[in-house]
Amino acid sequence: MRLASFNVQSLRLRWPGGHPRLDGARDADVPADRGPAAEALDPEDRRLTAAVLARADADVIALQEVFDQDTLDHFHDHFLLAAGVAPYPYRHCIPGNDGRGLDVAVISRLPLSAVISHAQETPARLGLEVPHGVDPDMPVFRRDCLQVEMGLLTLFICHFKAPYPDARATWPVRRAEALALRCLVTRRFADPSAAFWLILGDLNEPREATPERAAPAIAPVTAPFSVDLMDRLPIAERWSWHEPFGPDLGSPDVMLASPALAQRWPDACPQIIRHGLALEAAAYDGPRLAGVGKHRPHASDHAVLTIELPGAEG
Repeated sequence: MRLASFNVQSLRLRWPGGHPRLDGARDADVPADRGPAAEALDPEDRRLTAAVLARADADVIALQEVFDQDTLDHFHDHFLLAAGVAPYPYRHCIPGNDGRGLDVAVISRLPLSAVISHAQETPARLGLEVPHGVDPDMPVFRRDCLQVEMGLLTLFICHFKAPYPDARATWPVRRAEALALRCLVTRRFADPSAAFWLILGDLNEPREATPERAAPAIAPVTAPFSVDLMDRLPIAERWSWHEPFGPDLGSPDVMLASPALAQRWPDACPQIIRHGLALEAAAYDGPRLAGVGKHRPHASDHAVLTIELPGAEG
């Protein structure tokens, strides 16, 4: 089984003038990503998004920043299939808590035995003690935690709160999300260390901890609770995101495996597909897809993570 995870950067279907149109891979937080000139590049962005997923050719793909089910289906039918990929008949994007409607999703060529949203979970319902400033009665996940059961595996697909504009202020939110995610794993399995599960998605951990909080916000779901499969790559190769117009790189995208999964597949090493990144991501000097530009068009500001787990389909 080949798995992939990809933050597709603001994928949303709109209907201007009654005609379907996908937003491009842009957040409109920089001047270059606003206005008619930026909008004109949207279809090419999404062609590149589909092309990089075609290159990944995964059996199951965890996606982040998908607006809704209609968006997911339109992208599949009109972009992924046009890129020559085999169909993904199993597709799920369940409404979450993001105010912009950018949710997590899964597409699969393999049957899924369960797809469970945890968007409505609160710290109080989970019995969690959360950091000061986090409301125990409000939904704990800023998007969702999508639990996907398939074959031998259980996937937990997440997209945690971004550290911007203030990493100190958002640390408690991500810590609460990490505590909730750990709780869901331990609630699902009597012995989490012996089960086969994998956390996929964008956990938005900043590269550097804030001075007054030495521990990363996501520490509850990292070692020894899980094994970070990205650690099987050389340190310099672990980055999967770049700052637009800047030199900063980050590693917000994760593949956190249960100890049993890591032991069962000791040679499984993630691959990072950066072919769709903009040319401004100069730390990557390998081949790119035809049409990639200096800033845009691009597939996303994130790369795609893939991994092979032979026999995991059960």
